[in-house]
Amino acid sequence: MSKTKFDLIVFGATSFVGEIVCQRLLKTIDPNTSWAIAGRSESKLNTLKKNLGSAAKDIPIIVADASDAPKLIDMCNQTRVIISTVGPYALYGEPLIKACVETGTDYCDLTGEAQWIRLMIERYEASAIKSGARIVHSCGFDSIPSDLGVHFLQEHSKQTLGSTCPQIQMRVKTLKGGASGGTIASMLNIFKEARSNPELRRELQNPYSLCPDSAGFSARQVSNVSEFNEALNSWAAPFVMAAINTRVVHRSNALLKNDYGNEFTYDEGMLTGKGLKGRARATTLTAGLAGFALSASFSPSRWLLEKALPKVGEGPSPEEQKNGCYDLRFIGTSSNGEQLQARVTGDRDPGYGSTAKMLSQAGLCLAHDLSKSEYPGGFWTPASLMAKPLTARLIDNAGLTFEIVKR
Repeated sequence: MSKTKFDLIVFGATSFVGEIVCQRLLKTIDPNTSWAIAGRSESKLNTLKKNLGSAAKDIPIIVADASDAPKLIDMCNQTRVIISTVGPYALYGEPLIKACVETGTDYCDLTGEAQWIRLMIERYEASAIKSGARIVHSCGFDSIPSDLGVHFLQEHSKQTLGSTCPQIQMRVKTLKGGASGGTIASMLNIFKEARSNPELRRELQNPYSLCPDSAGFSARQVSNVSEFNEALNSWAAPFVMAAINTRVVHRSNALLKNDYGNEFTYDEGMLTGKGLKGRARATTLTAGLAGFALSASFSPSRWLLEKALPKVGEGPSPEEQKNGCYDLRFIGTSSNGEQLQARVTGDRDPGYGSTAKMLSQAGLCLAHDLSKSEYPGGFWTPASLMAKPLTARLIDNAGLTFEIVKR
């Protein structure tokens, strides 16, 4: 079947974040872009169209289940790009990846599950290169701001200092928004898998787990950032999303032919303030994250966490999404000790509001901005495939800013 029917399809459109993606597309999509919504329940898809209002009355519906391979193949054969919000991806995502790879269909999602991404690369990258399918994982808050923030700072470093920075630190200055039920479910599933899989536990300790072996990276990466940050005059604690963000950034470096350097180091943390209060907050947050990891590793306590924390499909209200925001700081250090600082901000709740805007723009970028001849098939990262056009889209349509901080 010729791929002329749709430019993109939102799969999992009736999920909490899928509905927000659809809302964003209705507000920002070019009238000439053809798109459809897809999911396993026709009645829920019809309800979604009704909730979206009159502007959505002509959007086609495609019924397909995440486990129905023939339906997924048929769906992929109707479009150029699939945006998937169906997670946890380690549980439900592989059949769609397989269908996209077999049909040469471009794909993006919002997964933060590094172990699943690694598995998909191992199983399907060769086929994606052959078919022309461009697969881009982690197109939400994890890991677009980190990945594009590092790329933005490195490009500025090349222009002003003549080379990239061999060291970058990202510190979260502000983070306001509700927890993502989907992200929590994915994290709990990782701990569940790791509990019975020694090989997975070893993989989770490897900061280069998403990099091809040919990259040859061996620099020791910082894993505990509970320290005082001189550049920002604040204590910092570990950042919960660092596990996926750092791996995506290192894969970008590898796919960009080690542009950041063979010995490039990158770490992330969350600022907690200065003085004794800041130090106490950093200590408390570090202990809390360790306690969460321990609790999530055992079935009884993991069950309690599942009951207490937001579930898949649950999230902040529209007002809470609107009032959410984030401010990320990137401190780059050159080989001769000079420092540069970049700032990336978002104007919505990171887990849903901003993530939905980023994911929708990533899908549109794949559909319109990147020719197959210049950007071939394979498993890419946001920065390695679409840094410049996607950054421009995020600034124009998704409420993000990228700027160099003058010191």
